[in-house]
Amino acid sequence: DLGLHCFEPRGAFYCFPNITSTGLSDEVFAERLLREEKVVVVPGGAFGERGRGHVRACYATSLEKIEEAGDRIARFVERA
Repeated sequence: DLGLHCFEPRGAFYCFPNITSTGLSDEVFAERLLREEKVVVVPGGAFGERGRGHVRACYATSLEKIEEAGDRIARFVERA
């Protein structure tokens, strides 16, 4: 368990996990994840004040790429 919790999306291909357990803001999380692991997410604050502490990730791709992104996110969170 990485400590990232997310409601199961209903009919969407985005997830919106809460990343507050990392101690990073959504902006810093997104910037560092891109720089360090080459995974793109959108800071939740871009969707309004209630989105802060979350990031939005799209999983409209192959299962192989989703698994690779998951591995990269796990590495990043373990270091954060």
